[in-house]
This record gives sequence, C-alpha cells and structure tokens, in this order.
Amino acid sequence: MTSITVEQLPALAATVVASTFALAFVFGAVAQRTGFCTMGAVADAVNFGDWTRMRQWLLAIAVAILGTNGLAATGLIDLNDAFYTTPRFTPLAYVVGGALFGFGMVLAGGCGSRTVVRAGGGSLKSLVVFLVLGLSAYISLRGALGVVRVYGIEPVGVVLPTHQDLPSLLAAATGFSKPALQRALPLLVGGALLVFALAHRDFLRFDNLLAGIAIGGVIVGVWFVSGYVGRLDEHPVTIEKAFVATNSGRMESLSFVAPAAYTLDWLMFFSDRSKTITLGVAGVLGTFAGSAACAIATGSFRFEGFRDTEDTANHLVGATLMGFGGVTALGCTVGQGLSGVSTLALSSILAFASIIAGAVAGVKYQAWRTERSG
Repeated sequence: MTSITVEQLPALAATVVASTFALAFVFGAVAQRTGFCTMGAVADAVNFGDWTRMRQWLLAIAVAILGTNGLAATGLIDLNDAFYTTPRFTPLAYVVGGALFGFGMVLAGGCGSRTVVRAGGGSLKSLVVFLVLGLSAYISLRGALGVVRVYGIEPVGVVLPTHQDLPSLLAAATGFSKPALQRALPLLVGGALLVFALAHRDFLRFDNLLAGIAIGGVIVGVWFVSGYVGRLDEHPVTIEKAFVATNSGRMESLSFVAPAAYTLDWLMFFSDRSKTITLGVAGVLGTFAGSAACAIATGSFRFEGFRDTEDTANHLVGATLMGFGGVTALGCTVGQGLSGVSTLALSSILAFASIIAGAVAGVKYQAWRTERSG
C-alpha cells in the first residue's frame, strides 16, 4: 500500500488484527486436532525413535519457506523488512536464548504455542505456565532480566556487511547473483525438507498432512497480512515506511513469547486507550480461541491441573526459562523455528538448532530424573 490518511489508519489496523486473528484461529484449531507439538516432536524422536511429529514440524517449515519466499519472489513482501534478517548478528543471544527456551519447554510440557493451545483445551496448568511465561518475557523485555540480556549477552555480536538471509550472505561471499540465489535456495532447502517429511509412507495420513500444510500456510498468511496488507510506504505522520499494528514496527509473522507479554500488558491496561491489540496479541488470542473451539466441538475439552508439587515446580521453572530464553533468542519454536527460518535468516537457523539442542538436553534430563527416582 502506498499511502493512506491518518483517518484511515484505524480501519487498516483493524483489518490486520482481524486477519491475523482468523489465521491464528486456524493455527490453534489445527494444532488442537492434530496434536502438533514441537516439544513432543523432540521427545518422540529421542525417546522412541518416532519421527512422526518431527516430520509434521519439518513439513510446516518447508511450506513456510516455499510460501514466504514465493511471496518475496513476486514482490508482494520484502524479506529485508523482517527483523530476523537485519545485519545485526548476535550469536550468543541465539545460542543461549535458544538452549534455555528448548530446555524450559520440556520442563513446562510444551513450547509457547503448545501452552496456548493446551490452555484453550482446558489445561489450567498451561494457563499458569502462560501467565508465568508472559511475566518472565515482560521482565526480559523491559525489567531486571532485560538488563542481563542487553548488557550481558547481546553485545557479543557483529554487524554484517549485508542482510543475514542466506541468499544475501552467499551472494556477498561468492559473487553469485543474489536474485538467482533468492530463487534457488528456498527451492533447494524447502524442497529437501518437503521430500524428507513426505518420504515415510506411514506419515502420509490426513492429520499429519493437515498439521504441516495448514500451520506452514498460516505462517505465510500472516507474513502477507503484515508485509503487504499492513505495509505503508509512507506513514501519514512520520512519512516513513511502516507496518501497521506490529509491536516491532517491522514486518512480523506468528510468535508466542514476546506476544505473551504484550497480551498480558494489553489485558492489565485494557482501559488505557493507548493500549491496542497488535498483530502479536491477535495471534495469541486467535490461537487460544481456535483451540478452545476445536476442543469443545470434538468433545476433547478437559480441565487439567498440576499432579503434585514437583510437577508445579518444573512447569514454573520451565515457563521462566522460556520467557527469558525466547526474548533473548528473538523467538520460540514458532517465532524462530517457523517464521524466522522461513526467511532463511542465519540467526533463525542458529536459534532453531539451539532450541533443538536444549530440548534434547531437557528430554535426557527428564529421563535421568525418572530413572533416579525409580
């Protein structure tokens, strides 16, 4: 969109928010129906050698990469507008934050998105986890933990000579044509993941395909809403490029850690007219609503509480680690593992690998604890 008037801004913001809510509703409903869970995917692969849910995740990543870069190739969005691809590269933040998030999601019984989905399905302990996750994320954004993050972790980094998406980096390093790499790399990476996910015959079932295709498609859809529908080449007040209804001021897709903090902030200061529903908040609310609707419609809605004191402590510690780790790593299993990786950003690939490593360590720790107590 080229430009609009100040009077037209609220209507455009409402369109972005409503569209994101609708897409997130689909995300929540599909995740509830299919059991899509990134923590569960890691646990199944490590404990039982079952890669079914991991293939769901990889299929979703493949769809997200192919769809997102398809939008970019047609000029509908510009991946340089995403904060994942900025030249600022802080590897310590991605590694430490990702590992803490991955370990924490095992203790908490699921990542940020799974926490919202389970809460929508009646899990009271997931609701508690969400509250602690959001509080920890808020403290990591603007409070005491933010000081640790900003002054102790994020200074370890460099400013790259180009944007940090793989096509830009490889073009600068090899001299190959960047447009050619922007077409070839997504096809190569996304195609390889697609082949791997679909190669196992037992995986080719409706729910598995629905999980991967629909969830990956939702990521693409939110990029379109944020990066095309909500993009202003000239904001009517600042006369600069802007992205309506985003917290970062840049193009965004789904994520669940910082948006958990923004959701709590919006709820706590609801009567303050300066607090508005942003794309991130709409994503959280839509996911919760979609999960709840699916759970009620299918008769799977069940209230669930903590098992005992140890179970409570594990979930609280895990939620705290997810809040700090997700903010530090600039995303979670969805924020970095799907939205970020779909841009082929080096930071997202490193954060994604660190989340997996942290989750594997968490699964092995839980197994060790079980064996020791038994």
